[in-house]
Amino acid sequence: MNTRIKFLKKPKLRKPVIFTGLPGIGLVGKIAIEYLVSQLKCVKIAEIYSDSFPPSIVTKKGLAELIYDEIYWFKGKGRDFLFLAGPVQPPLDFRIAGSAEHYEFSRTLVEAFKKMKITKIITVAGIDIGEDRISKEPKIVVIGTDKKILNEFKKDSVLLGSEGLVTGAAGLLIGMGAEQGIEGVCLMGQTSSRLVLADHQSAQKVVELLAKKFNFKVNVKEIEAEAKKVEKAFSSLQEQLHAQREEKEKPGEEEFKKYTR
Repeated sequence: MNTRIKFLKKPKLRKPVIFTGLPGIGLVGKIAIEYLVSQLKCVKIAEIYSDSFPPSIVTKKGLAELIYDEIYWFKGKGRDFLFLAGPVQPPLDFRIAGSAEHYEFSRTLVEAFKKMKITKIITVAGIDIGEDRISKEPKIVVIGTDKKILNEFKKDSVLLGSEGLVTGAAGLLIGMGAEQGIEGVCLMGQTSSRLVLADHQSAQKVVELLAKKFNFKVNVKEIEAEAKKVEKAFSSLQEQLHAQREEKEKPGEEEFKKYTR
């Protein structure tokens, strides 16, 4: 197993913070981080390759290349921001990949973060709340590596995470980062695993939170338009579920006869 980071540029970083968003439930993290990268016009500085990624290549206009994730850089006022985004992480299905792949991938990244003197790791993911997501507007759940960083986000109307597991890179990066003295937080947008489409509405909530907290100038019109499509899909699904419940509650023919004799 081997994860490799190919640096294209090595800018001088000032108190850097890194945000990560890789595929997971509802694609919440992936959508949110890629949207910020696009809006902030970030510069790509690195590519991440790993033997734990699916054994595939991608083709663009007939040209073949290996699958990779990317690290982007944005120069803010007084500090720098990095964004880790991409189409893959080690498979979360343990019938395909074991836990060793996840640990090796995350450990390699955290070691690189340490060398880059990153001060904070913020991972973004989705959290499955089942059918409740169909009828409720999504909120953001936060967990952190210490009380100090949790207090920083408590002011932002987020829900504190309770007991549970955070799988994949979203959890391991902050856990391993804490071992290296890097504080970390995971922001999880509420979503549903039943959603076939990606949950842009949940991702929008994360984008708005990060934009406000770190003074990013972001136009949310594009992601808002996609979020409305999700909201419409949920409304339609809610109507279908309501109709199914009503149908189940109707008495059958035999039961009807029993009450009409």
